[in-house]
Amino acid sequence: MARHLSWINNMSSLIRCGWAANEPETTYHDQEWGVPVHDDRVHFEFLILEGAQAGLSWNTILKRREGYRVAFAHFDPEKVARYTEQDAQRLLADPGIIRNRLKVAASITNAQKYLQIQEEFGSFDEYVWRFVDGHPIINEWSEMSQIPATSKESDTLSKDLTKRGFKFVGSTIIYAHMQACGLANDHLTSCFRYGACQDDSR
Repeated sequence: MARHLSWINNMSSLIRCGWAANEPETTYHDQEWGVPVHDDRVHFEFLILEGAQAGLSWNTILKRREGYRVAFAHFDPEKVARYTEQDAQRLLADPGIIRNRLKVAASITNAQKYLQIQEEFGSFDEYVWRFVDGHPIINEWSEMSQIPATSKESDTLSKDLTKRGFKFVGSTIIYAHMQACGLANDHLTSCFRYGACQDDSR
């Protein structure tokens, strides 16, 4: 019991990025955010979640993450790409996700376009990492106010995805994807995860 309490105290005393003050953000920050992703299903998951976040808080989406996992076939793009109008109506009645007609329709469209990218490049991972020359961008922010909402890389990737027919892929949403999936390391330099995500990038 004493050892368990000591572990909790050690975790609570760690220096984190300012946005990760409460659950579920803290666990997400400590375990996932900024870790380089090379799994196509994970990339697809974050495209769905980040598109759903538009106009909302990330905390709102994280609390519904399991609902999205169930509603969107465990983030299998092949299955989601085959969703029909009946499936769309089912999703719009599902309290476990954000019931926004445009966002639901975009998720199905994006799954179809996602498969086209996989067909052209072999994987979405191969496609998306091209926009950072295959290596994470390692930033050196000391304050939350320094972290940008977009970058020239997210601008370029956003434009390419839009040209390919994706929806809800503005530069701000795509920069969030780059941060989440480790294409950009935007942990503060004081954060205990900053160095760890650099190690993960090698």
